Amino acid sequence: MSSLGKGIAAASLGSLLECSGLKITLMKLDPYINVDPGTMNPFQHGEVYVTDDGAETDLDLGHYERFTHARMGKINNVTAGRIYNDVIEKERRGEFLGSTVQVIPHITDEIKSRIRAVSDGVDVVICEIGGTVGDIESLPFLEAIRQFRFDNNPKNVIYVHLTLLPYIKTADELKTKPTQHSVQKLREIGIQPDVLLCRTEQQVSKDIKSKISLFCNLDVDAVVTAMDAKSIYQVPLNLHHEGLSRIILEKLGMSGVQPDLSQWETINKYIEKPEGDVDIAIVGKYVELKESYKSLMEALVHGGVNNRVKVNMKWVSAEDLEKEGGTELLRGCDGILVPGGFGDRGFEGKIKAAGFARENKVPYLGICLGMHSAVVDFARSVAKLEDADSAEFKPDTPHPIIDLMQDQEVNGNKGGTMRLGEYPCQLRKGSIAFAAYGDREINERHRHRYEFNNKYRFQLEEAGMKISGISPSGNLVEIIELADHPWFLAGQFHPEFKSSPMEAHPLFREFISHSLKYRSSR
Repeated sequence: MSSLGKGIAAASLGSLLECSGLKITLMKLDPYINVDPGTMNPFQHGEVYVTDDGAETDLDLGHYERFTHARMGKINNVTAGRIYNDVIEKERRGEFLGSTVQVIPHITDEIKSRIRAVSDGVDVVICEIGGTVGDIESLPFLEAIRQFRFDNNPKNVIYVHLTLLPYIKTADELKTKPTQHSVQKLREIGIQPDVLLCRTEQQVSKDIKSKISLFCNLDVDAVVTAMDAKSIYQVPLNLHHEGLSRIILEKLGMSGVQPDLSQWETINKYIEKPEGDVDIAIVGKYVELKESYKSLMEALVHGGVNNRVKVNMKWVSAEDLEKEGGTELLRGCDGILVPGGFGDRGFEGKIKAAGFARENKVPYLGICLGMHSAVVDFARSVAKLEDADSAEFKPDTPHPIIDLMQDQEVNGNKGGTMRLGEYPCQLRKGSIAFAAYGDREINERHRHRYEFNNKYRFQLEEAGMKISGISPSGNLVEIIELADHPWFLAGQFHPEFKSSPMEAHPLFREFISHSLKYRSSR
């Protein structure tokens, strides 16, 4: 079921195999009819993750990249909408030679071809299927993986089922019936799980494991406890200690291999026993659903681990800042982060957050719309362009500091003008961006449509804004800083998509570092 932790389980398994010396990749099969999650409301679906090649994907691909060294792309996330769309297009082109196009074999064959497509050059493909066993929309995907074992060497295919063992407090008992029925449903369609990951908040006794083993028709050794963890980064270690690495490697015919988990042990050491803490205000539009900012939250954790401190995240609704005295909500924070978003709701609140950080010399990190907020605030308050605004929200503003580029205006088609994926950026020496990255040219991932308006570039630089990152062509402003501020940086891109616990993103690392300095100076 949703939020049970399939993505974390898949990513953790990928990490365990990678730490065992295997080259792995992962993919997500989503049963919903949307072609991709790019147009879905964050309140419904959570974060939209962006890959180097510009795919808008499920947030679980972010977990895959954070837990492993595998790089995700368009081929690593497939939806039912994409599968059906491609099969219908093939039918229209006459590729099925007059056959009646059916779910079996045409849809299932298409699903299997996508799994094979990601397998080049890797030892193991970990394939996560979204949804819940028994849902109508997921049946073609389950049928496809049922067939997969027969299409290949059966010893090369392992079915791992993540299931729930609910704890009934009044009875002080773990209940196995949901797991029994879930496995029964899988077996009805021809899939016998090889391994069960039992998500639970209580330790699973040998008796309960024996009962599950008997009713679910698998070895008791293959019933693995997946206990709730304080941090998602404890999960690889927990699953390893429960024997998952050994079980999977044995089933793959690689018994005797021992994964090196020293890096995970170091990461968890600083998560469990930080040497200090820091308070960061996150000024967002979707603060009611933290999943909307999944990569952002994790990148802050990574920055904390790198600085050996705990990051206390204070969630502040941008709309609350628009109220009289709303900026008092930011008082006492050691750093202010304004993330991306779409739509005008809360934009003025984000502008106020940027202004508060500018005036009070609080470390500031602006991402995408957070950069637009900072630029508009600076234009209004310092450059004295009182009616400055973003043309995205106020098309008739006399000073469109943020606007569509000329080629986008000619096109007029918003659906074709989003800048998605990885783009290069050249940094200015002597800037705080250059100090963070330690390199002249970087590559970052984008997901936006509106850009900094070059007509105002000279005017804002004259007023004290420092443009420290531009595209190689010089046409696009990627990073801005403030000359008279200890650490104020905003970027057009999304650095959170390139951060991992093994290697915190440079901007998050330095943002947390300077927030700590600000904290100690107060």
